[in-house]
Amino acid sequence: MDTRAVLPLQPRGDGKVHGEAPRRNQRVALRDRTNVEAGQVEIKGKPPVQISRPMTRRFHAELLANNAQKNNVNQVLGVVDKAAQNRKCAPTKNVTEKVTDEEKEKPVNRSKPVQGPRKEVKAFTSTLTARSKAMACGVTNKPKEQIVDFDAADVNDELAVVEYVDELYKFYKLDEDGSRVGDYLDKQPDLNSKMRSILVDWLIDVHRKFELTPETFYLTVNIIDRFLSRRMVTRRELQLVGISSMVIASKYEEVWAPQVEDFVCLSDYTYTGSQIRAMEKAILEKLGWYLTVPTPYVFLARYIKASISPDDEMRHMVFFLAELGALDYRTTIRYSPSMIAAAAVYAARCTLNKKSFWTETLKHHTGYSEEQLRECAKVLVGFHLKAAESDLKAVYRKYSKPEYGAVAGLTPARSFQSSS
Repeated sequence: MDTRAVLPLQPRGDGKVHGEAPRRNQRVALRDRTNVEAGQVEIKGKPPVQISRPMTRRFHAELLANNAQKNNVNQVLGVVDKAAQNRKCAPTKNVTEKVTDEEKEKPVNRSKPVQGPRKEVKAFTSTLTARSKAMACGVTNKPKEQIVDFDAADVNDELAVVEYVDELYKFYKLDEDGSRVGDYLDKQPDLNSKMRSILVDWLIDVHRKFELTPETFYLTVNIIDRFLSRRMVTRRELQLVGISSMVIASKYEEVWAPQVEDFVCLSDYTYTGSQIRAMEKAILEKLGWYLTVPTPYVFLARYIKASISPDDEMRHMVFFLAELGALDYRTTIRYSPSMIAAAAVYAARCTLNKKSFWTETLKHHTGYSEEQLRECAKVLVGFHLKAAESDLKAVYRKYSKPEYGAVAGLTPARSFQSSS
């Protein structure tokens, strides 16, 4: 038990006793026990700690306890090994001091939890369960394929009209139904679908003889179908209609169009120049001189480009399948020009075993999904299967030549053969 020096009470001037001396002696005694001098606390092994509050027994005990807790920090974190624990703990560094590179390389014991923010880690079982549910629901984490901007390379090409090309093809898609025809052979008692196919097959040879552009061929077929849907034609006039239609298309598309006399010669003088010009005039009057129509070629040019860097084999295969479709009356009547063009590209990619039969870029620019094209593409592949044995061999002969990559001799798409 502490002993305190008791001093006699001193009377003040007013005769009353005051206790100022005993209180002063208590502070001196307390300072002696705690080594407090000039407002500082002196702890063994530590520099004096500046304090800013009155020193009491409780405050002094808290300072000693805090010092002991700091000395045991390394033991809590597992940094000091057992040998170091038996020695006297070195004083810990101030938290504001910079950590050296050697200290960063020291291994840290992870056997005890370290307080602080941590990322939430999912258990392995929960990860497998979530993945199984996703597979059961048909959900995949495969990133969506990006749409390729294949027009970027033609920004400086004025003829490519990159600024307007998307709007142009939106207009073509809206306008293609206006240039299509219905089933008109019911109104042609003297004609049938086989006669039309024979005419188109012959015009393919004429087209190749004159080395005309693909635009001329597809416009010729369009003019024939539209005229036959508006006027009755006899069997004897059918070839005349075909010749006159190609004359019109050549004048519209070609830089140097063949002369009428050239067509007279190719027809083995079956028709005269006057007859061809008269039929030419009759066709233009029936069509109202409306020749700017979206034929399959308009869409073929765009969709082949959307295939991203197509090679010559790809181009030849697409045109081979598209021309086979132009030969068939039912295919021309049933499917729109854009559908035939897109299906030809799809069937060609399947035939050539491209990495992706149908891409997001093609889907975006054609407006057709793979499912929508499969029926029409199956029809075109069926024509490819029978092309070598068909009586109408103009298309097959043309695309069997080396200049067209001999694509007619390639094996048709197996994916459609198995489903047929």
